[in-house]
Formats: sequence, structure tokens, C-alpha cells
Amino acid sequence: MFGYDEVIEDVRFAFTDRYGGVSQPPYAELNLGSASGDDVQAVAENVRRVAHAFGVGHGALIRVSQVHGADVHHVDAEADLTFGSPMATADAMVTTRTDVALCIRVADCVPILLADPVNRVAAAVHAGRPGMFAGVVPAAVDAMRELGAQDILAIVGPHVCGRCYEVPVELRDEVAAKVPAAYAETSWGTPALDVGAGVTGQLADAGCRIIDAARCTIESDDLFSYRREGKASGRLAGVVRLLP
Repeated sequence: MFGYDEVIEDVRFAFTDRYGGVSQPPYAELNLGSASGDDVQAVAENVRRVAHAFGVGHGALIRVSQVHGADVHHVDAEADLTFGSPMATADAMVTTRTDVALCIRVADCVPILLADPVNRVAAAVHAGRPGMFAGVVPAAVDAMRELGAQDILAIVGPHVCGRCYEVPVELRDEVAAKVPAAYAETSWGTPALDVGAGVTGQLADAGCRIIDAARCTIESDDLFSYRREGKASGRLAGVVRLLP
């Protein structure tokens, strides 16, 4: 279920793999993406299993409708924890609550989990190429600091690596002009983007401590990859919880 699972200073950080769920091929097994075309009841059961593993209720595994933007959703005391309630539209979440787990879903984009364990603030970020370019990472860090965060630990999870993410040269140049660390070349010598390196650079510029827990989603069969599997790809997740 979890390819990475660590408790650091009373904060639990995890990234799922594709095992331990009920989805049938081609979405097997632990698909957490409700918009992927999978059976909705299977996805709901997969969400329930991850929530249970994190010690929270079904509806307390907080998800958002991700649109490759830079908006940050604050999961505050008024948040509706009823499973199936409408999801906010955002690509990052921030909270100070200990009874919820923030769940961001990806299938090649970069999941980033953040926390200030001392000041008890956590965040989860979905950063694809458009979100990185739009500044979702610094927006999430700013939102955490507005809630009192100071010393922020960021863990970068599985995503497509720069050796595999081929793009047109014009797109690479446009993105690298704003995020220089994202400039890359594929293993076969064509223009590429390294979104993981780009967001890592943004995190460093924001003064975060960084742990690299990344693996390439295209190169790892135990992870979902939209570029490898197409529209039938499931979604893995990054999950973070401030432990009580």
C-alpha cells in the first residue's frame, strides 16, 4: 500500500504504490483517482483503506479537485468531513488539524508533502508542469507561514523523471526561463523537463528542508503512470497527517 511511509517528529508522511486495493485491471489495484474511469465503488473502497491505514475516518482523508493551478485550500475547523461531500478546487491543501489526513493524487506529476512539526502545520501539493510554472509550491509555503509555520520539512514523492519526460524544445525553453532547474534532456538526447528538480529548487528558494523520496513513475511498474499507461492509468497519492 505504501511505497514510502515515515513518521518524522510526530508527522506521518506516505506515498502509496499500486498494491492493496480492490480495483480491477487495468486500474489494479490501489487506484485513488475518481476521474480515471475506474469503478466508483472500487475507488471509494481504496480511499477507505488508505484512510483506515492513516487512522482517520473515510471522509477525513481530504482530497481536492486538482486542476493544475496554484490555489491552496485551507482545511479549517469548518471543513465538511462527510465522505462524498463536494471537493474544493485546488492543487494544494494546508491544515493545522490533527484529525484529518491530506491526500494529493498524481500519475506522473510531483506530489509534495510538507510540515512544520513544531508549529503544527501541514500541507500537500500537486505540482505538474503547469502548477510548477504557476507557482503552486511557493503558494503552499506562503499559506503554511500564514498559519505560523517556520521550519518546514518537505518530502518530494514519486514522479516522472527528467530522463523520461520529453517535451518540445519551445516548451522546455519557456518553462526553464522561469524555473531554470527544470531544464533537462531525456536519456535518448531530446529536450525534456525535470519537474521534480524544478519544485525542489522552488522549495530550496523558500527555505524548506528537503527529503527526496522520489522514484520515476514511468520506470517503476509498481506505480501508476499516465505517460506509460494512458487514460487507463490509476492514481497514486501522497498523504500527510499531523499526529495527535
